[in-house]
Amino acid sequence: MTQQIQEPELSGVRNFRDVGGLPTSDGRRVGTGRLFRSGHLAHATDTDAEFLASLGLHTIFDFRNDADHALEGPDIELPGVRNVNIPLSDPADGREFWTMVREGALDDLRAVLGDGKAAARMAQSYRTIIRHRTAEHSRVVHALAEDSVPALLHCAAGKDRAGLSVAVVLLALGVEREAIVADYLESNAPHRRYRVRRSSGAQEARSPEVMELLAPLFDARAEYLAAAFDTIDEQWGGREAYLAEGLGLTPGTLGRLRARLLV
Repeated sequence: MTQQIQEPELSGVRNFRDVGGLPTSDGRRVGTGRLFRSGHLAHATDTDAEFLASLGLHTIFDFRNDADHALEGPDIELPGVRNVNIPLSDPADGREFWTMVREGALDDLRAVLGDGKAAARMAQSYRTIIRHRTAEHSRVVHALAEDSVPALLHCAAGKDRAGLSVAVVLLALGVEREAIVADYLESNAPHRRYRVRRSSGAQEARSPEVMELLAPLFDARAEYLAAAFDTIDEQWGGREAYLAEGLGLTPGTLGRLRARLLV
């Protein structure tokens, strides 16, 4: 099996990992040191930056929007690395919702997130991105096929927008859905998880009930990715039609992509 780059102890970057080693249906694997994923790089330390620079990255794809940048800050810049921002959600989309997540009282959280509403919102957001962000995902895959490898794909937590984008790339490479889900669920490891922000430091702001209500927003759940795959099947009839019709990928582009990323 292809060996992944040993995961470093990054103090300012969450959820970093090499996607190398995942198997494809034709017996190949994603090459080591070619495709990485993580949370945002805005808080990377000097040591983190030194490690990231050692990867020989060509392009960093940032799927955050302007609201994310205002909250967290821009990515650090690495010498000789291209930073490409491709927002996968509108800055105004859900702004009031995320303000409520950070600042809302328990009754507000119960009303908006309780009784399965939080998980349903997440599954719907995955469906929406797959259905309506085909142009953005096509741009990423075409870039990887032409000149952008090694590449790092990230959003804020490295779980949802980056998770979907990595999943799309892996589908194009021929990785089976089960392996894609297994990689996606790695985002649940305690040292990878996004740190939940609450404006108040009071104990009740992070009570067990509050954290339980917020959990579906910050978990990687197989049901979310299943909703994305279901959308592909329902709207396009499966992987091949999604890649060809949804993303406009020709056999030549897929061949170049696989030549760059597979071994």
